[in-house]
Amino acid sequence: MSFGLDVATGLFYLLVFPGFAFLFTYALAVEYVDRKLYARLQNRVGPRVIQPLADFLKLLTKESAVPANARERIYRVAPIFGLAGVLTSILYVPVWGEQAAMAFEGDLVVVLVLMSIPSFALFFGGWYSGNVFSKIGTTRTMTQLFGYEIPFFLACFAPAVAAESMEISTITAFMGANPEYMLLVLPGFAVGGLSLQAKLERVPFDSPEAGTEIATGTLAEYSGRKLALFHLTKDIELVVGTGLLSALFFGGPYPFGSVEGTAGIAIGIVTFLVKTLAIVAVLTILRAIVARLRIEQVIEVFYRVLVPVALAQIAFVLLYGLYTTGMIQ
Repeated sequence: MSFGLDVATGLFYLLVFPGFAFLFTYALAVEYVDRKLYARLQNRVGPRVIQPLADFLKLLTKESAVPANARERIYRVAPIFGLAGVLTSILYVPVWGEQAAMAFEGDLVVVLVLMSIPSFALFFGGWYSGNVFSKIGTTRTMTQLFGYEIPFFLACFAPAVAAESMEISTITAFMGANPEYMLLVLPGFAVGGLSLQAKLERVPFDSPEAGTEIATGTLAEYSGRKLALFHLTKDIELVVGTGLLSALFFGGPYPFGSVEGTAGIAIGIVTFLVKTLAIVAVLTILRAIVARLRIEQVIEVFYRVLVPVALAQIAFVLLYGLYTTGMIQ
């Protein structure tokens, strides 16, 4: 009975909340906010509320062709593989309270690995599609990955060092109980936000997709349902990424401590939505005010600027922790 209940609870978490149903709905809402704000910053009207859903449903009805030169199995599996990674990662990110649905010590490393899967899915899907533009795009995707992954990992480890834990829920509780650390780790948040922008291949780090140069690169040969899954994966990855940054740097669903009962869950969810939308707005503004970087410039930015900042952030957090405990004067 207990086993059956555990299985049912796990399926609810994975398929309903905070899993697929919640992520699907909220990801489309976030896409609308992103596109609408981006349009208004460019003095355009932008999409209607239902436009992201309409675009997704339209792609589902289109023919999903397989190129003659493609490795069919890899080409078909790649979109599902990427989507599975980001859907699983939300289980370890606090959404309604300080505790995630399936938290355990070390889940931060698991989430960081799971969030890398969409990039590999893009690589394999594009490389084995048989299109020359796709291969150029996948080469840029992997080159860029080696640039942003290190600073992204280092940025996320700074709050972990402060909380002395690799469990996201523990870090969230620590940040909520110690709001002074939110100011202390702001440089790490900046590094993490820029790295997330690159992970999502958004301006100024969109050279792997560059429509004006390589005809959308990796996804040049994708259409129909498979293209819809790749777009949905990007939207969900944006939600998971902003949720992770919110949990690590700003206390997740609760600004200070936690509230018990149904009211606490409601407040936690609302706080999660507000914080993630605020981070999305920052990333959208960045997308609107800067131009695309060349791929070698991307690597230079991450290794010459963001990696040193992330390392300095970890050192600063360590020194502050030693100072507050009286180990150094």
